[in-house]
Amino acid sequence: MSTVDSTVEPAGEPTGRAMLEVDHVTLRFGGVAALDDVSFEIREGEILGLIGPNGAGKTTCFNVMTGVYKPTRGEVRFRGQPLTRMKRFQITRLGIARTFQNIRLFKTMTALDNVMVGGDTNSSVGLLNALFRTPRQRREEAETHRRAVELLDFVGIGRRAEELAANLSYGDQRRLEIARAMATNPKLLCLDEPAAGFNPAEKQRLMELIRKVRDQGFTVLLIEHDMRLVMGVTDRIVVLEFGRKIAEGPPAQIRDDPAVIAAYLGVDEDDAS
Repeated sequence: MSTVDSTVEPAGEPTGRAMLEVDHVTLRFGGVAALDDVSFEIREGEILGLIGPNGAGKTTCFNVMTGVYKPTRGEVRFRGQPLTRMKRFQITRLGIARTFQNIRLFKTMTALDNVMVGGDTNSSVGLLNALFRTPRQRREEAETHRRAVELLDFVGIGRRAEELAANLSYGDQRRLEIARAMATNPKLLCLDEPAAGFNPAEKQRLMELIRKVRDQGFTVLLIEHDMRLVMGVTDRIVVLEFGRKIAEGPPAQIRDDPAVIAAYLGVDEDDAS
């Protein structure tokens, strides 16, 4: 298969233009600041890693960006458009898709049907067209089916299209989640701990898949605990600790940053220098 979507140009190198901006975001739960004045941007065509030790605020930040939580202060903008007052389905339609730490599939539906549900997010067919199975509705359904088959092939599980999601291996369920998210035709694909539970060989294949996704024209945000995977696949990395941003830069810079080493090893910065 040569492409996932012929309307999307390969991204190549990151353009430098900001696709999503997290602008001085603070989120409080009661008196606790889960995020404290966090700012960074995701640039078009890049793979950005968001990392930090347990409890750093990674998933909380991710949830603010995708509309699960509303910030106490600050703003998130997608291509200049504020997301703060949008509902989650509106954010999806705008062009942001995500996967979850805990796999959320329709377990009693086939892999193919799961991906087609993602494709239905962008349906332009109204209720009457759907009820009466008009030619327009049939054309759109056929296109959704074609694209779902293509995406399953792209993530490497095309042969399992007719199997129930519940019967897929853990790794294939992770790949199915990525295919379903891609079916919404996003500009930004957000992956939350996609390598959780993977062995080294599966992690290597996941790295290759993430690069393929970017090469098809998608911008990728990756939240991941596995430092080797993050260092091997990202263009830039943002590091959080206790809800604050402590570092940002390319992988080589982050690897040697004393503040990052201290956060992960639990030592003083001076000792990590």
